[in-house]
Amino acid sequence: MTAEPLYRAELESLPRVHGGKVRDIFAVDEAHWLIVTSDRLSAFDVIFPDPIPGKGEVLTDLSRFWFEATRDLVPNHLAAMTLHEAVPDQTERALIATRAMVVRKFRALPVEAVVRGYLAGSGWKDYQREGGVCGQPLPQGLRLADRLPEPIFTPATKAEEGEHDENISFAACAELIGRDLAEQVRGTAFALYRFAAEHARMRGIIIADTKFEFGVDERGGLVLIDEALTPDSSRFWPVADWQPGASPPSFDKQYVRDWVEASGWDKRPPAPALPAEVIAGTAERYDQARRRIIHRSA
Repeated sequence: MTAEPLYRAELESLPRVHGGKVRDIFAVDEAHWLIVTSDRLSAFDVIFPDPIPGKGEVLTDLSRFWFEATRDLVPNHLAAMTLHEAVPDQTERALIATRAMVVRKFRALPVEAVVRGYLAGSGWKDYQREGGVCGQPLPQGLRLADRLPEPIFTPATKAEEGEHDENISFAACAELIGRDLAEQVRGTAFALYRFAAEHARMRGIIIADTKFEFGVDERGGLVLIDEALTPDSSRFWPVADWQPGASPPSFDKQYVRDWVEASGWDKRPPAPALPAEVIAGTAERYDQARRRIIHRSA
């Protein structure tokens, strides 16, 4: 991992297009962007002031791994252009080499494609209140962290910085992007989740839920964009410690969320500083996910 964490990427050779919660995006040319994944961390849609060392490298490694592994399921935005071609300056390139991807530009869809295979997080809260998740009824008597009979699709709108994502129904998703495209997004998200869940489980990780982002090309074809199946966008549980009825330990942001819930912070900006042990513990959990999923070792 990089010795010095990167909170914000700065490049003199390329114009900045956007700075999101985690990623800094630069324009390479009319058809390509450079995405640099920082070590920023957001929870409850608020960016924290402390970087998580190595986090951007983990997200980049895992996203690249999944993009390559799922090419037969759906095209993705990885470009043939090399980082050397996009950033010729060796000094600048060295600062971002382990956390950057050159991608093709596509029109992003205004929804997040969330797939849930287990009952956790906001899904568990919905179930306790309503007996289902996002309007989809589920069997009675399910416990926290129970595996669902079948994965469910629970789309959400994308929040602006400082705002919260909002779960929506499939009907609302279809109104936003059209029914045919919504059905294609749902089917592709299910295929990606099932493929990844099987791969991860063989390596000791349960993917309880995850979210995908899609774009469309100039012909209207669906393309996987942004990131894929990382600890930022997924809930990763160790198979050996999973026990329905209790919240399992995790290799994702849940460690930070648990600290936040106990801290008394009202989840409104500005976010508080993170204790050193939370920073170190989060970094270790993220790297654990990478080692298990990519390198097959714990």
